[in-house]
Amino acid sequence: MIVNSIINGRRTPLEGHPMARLLDVLRASGFTGVKEGCGEGECGACAVLVDGALVNSCLTPLAHADGASITTIEGVANQTRLHAIQESFLECGGAQCGICTPGMVLAAHALLSRHPDPTDDEVRAALAGNLCRCTGYMRIFASVFEAVRRLA
Repeated sequence: MIVNSIINGRRTPLEGHPMARLLDVLRASGFTGVKEGCGEGECGACAVLVDGALVNSCLTPLAHADGASITTIEGVANQTRLHAIQESFLECGGAQCGICTPGMVLAAHALLSRHPDPTDDEVRAALAGNLCRCTGYMRIFASVFEAVRRLA
């Protein structure tokens, strides 16, 4: 099956079995920023935005991507500069080993697109589907609030 999607702003055909995991098809198509953590939808490492909604690509069949607009971590920055969320993760230590970082950044991006000035509870809820074994989360939360400050 060939699925026509817009990935990171560019029309991109994806090919695979309709029930293939979007995660695998994206990685095979060169979008290696999408990470596999658990493969069960529990960790959020494989998160991407599909039509603006945060989804676990390890649970999303390729067929669901037909006609969709998909944003991977590669599509968050512009051509010459990291997004404020990515800069904040680097500067505040929210990115450590890197496995959870793409999903965390995309979860933060989805949140800040809807709520540009979130409360502490809203940040915690938005990132609840993403597991990190390195930071203890405080640096990740600090990264999100630094991004809020930069984007204001």
